[in-house]
Amino acid sequence: MRGGRVLGALLPVLLLAPGCGIRATDVVEAGEPATVEVAPAGQRGALLYFVSSSSASRLLPVVRTVSPVGEVDGEAWADDRPTGASAALYLLFDGPTRSEHDAGLRTELPSGRVRAAIELSAEGVKATVSIPVTRLSQAARQQLVCTAATAGTADRTEVVTVTGTDGVIGPTHCSV
Repeated sequence: MRGGRVLGALLPVLLLAPGCGIRATDVVEAGEPATVEVAPAGQRGALLYFVSSSSASRLLPVVRTVSPVGEVDGEAWADDRPTGASAALYLLFDGPTRSEHDAGLRTELPSGRVRAAIELSAEGVKATVSIPVTRLSQAARQQLVCTAATAGTADRTEVVTVTGTDGVIGPTHCSV
């Protein structure tokens, strides 16, 4: 008798489960991913990658505006640093702003005057910096690679090679 009660209680559940009303469908193509303009009209945005203080290896992107006339976030640059793709590396080596730092972002790259350049070629992105790079932490390397990858192409899958005063990192990809 007890087995009959259990079967009687489960029977409605077993009968209703396959008929929950959701039918299987094929994959629906929805088009290209959405794109978003992050810099104000007339200005370029530089995507920089900083390390989250909550995790030693987690990088987070930050957008800074770079106008075509040598301004960064509305202020004129104090020296002759380049605009364009190379400007992103200069901004990266300047480190997080006060508000970015207060939000928990930091850098593992050395601070100070660093000369940097980015060249786009058929082989990918080539970044050259005036510091040693082979002994940088993995997070610092990824800061360089991810920022260089998106500096000229906005494509994190771009192949990047970073050349420093002591050797070369890469070719590699951004892991973020």
